[in-house]
Amino acid sequence: MASPRLYADLASWWPLVSKPDEYAEEAALVRTLLERGLSPSVGPRRLLEMGCGGGNLAGHLAGAFELTLVDLSADMVEVAAARVPSARCLQGDMTSVRLGETFDVVLIHDAIGYLLTEEQLAACFETVAAHLAPGGRAFFQPDHIVETFAPGTFVDAGDAPDGRSLRFMEWTWDPDPSDQTYQMDFAFLMRTPGEGMRCVHDTHTLGLFSEACWRRHLEAAGFQVHLEPLHRPEGGAAGVAWICTRR
Repeated sequence: MASPRLYADLASWWPLVSKPDEYAEEAALVRTLLERGLSPSVGPRRLLEMGCGGGNLAGHLAGAFELTLVDLSADMVEVAAARVPSARCLQGDMTSVRLGETFDVVLIHDAIGYLLTEEQLAACFETVAAHLAPGGRAFFQPDHIVETFAPGTFVDAGDAPDGRSLRFMEWTWDPDPSDQTYQMDFAFLMRTPGEGMRCVHDTHTLGLFSEACWRRHLEAAGFQVHLEPLHRPEGGAAGVAWICTRR
């Protein structure tokens, strides 16, 4: 399946779609949940984020962690490197990458949603386990699981210092409730100085798995799991975070 255009030829527009400053409160919550129960550390902990996107969340964690950021999209790795210059940024697939080193924390935020099958989910958990140091924590924050999914729409806008402007609508819906996926459709109105206006439709297909499915595959990968109910700081729909330690 082709990568959504937002992570390919439209990647330079990412900071207007998902604004870095809006992640500060969520990053503080993630840090609190990550550090809960960890033993004291002398220096910055090593954190690996897979599916880092444009580095919006990582940018707010840079002072507390030594960061390695990985994303499947080379275009998004470039955006992340500009957003978080102190981080090591690499291209890689969260289901198969092997860096040959371990980290105190492995974090996967909403990019986990782009795994569409249980086989991909299981492979991802094995990848995380391979990169987690003894006593470390793994953190997964899907936008939705079956039990929390609700369709909805979101409208926003952004304007860049270079004169570009964006207006967009995001529509989350489930075309087939009998399968393990749902869909996000984006309608972008994009204005570039000297080029006028254009309209782009971008479709994203994402995985939707039950709490039991998540728990089964996490435990099979050797994790002790805790499910943390969340309410997004910006007032969005309730979600969950999986906080895991190696058994």
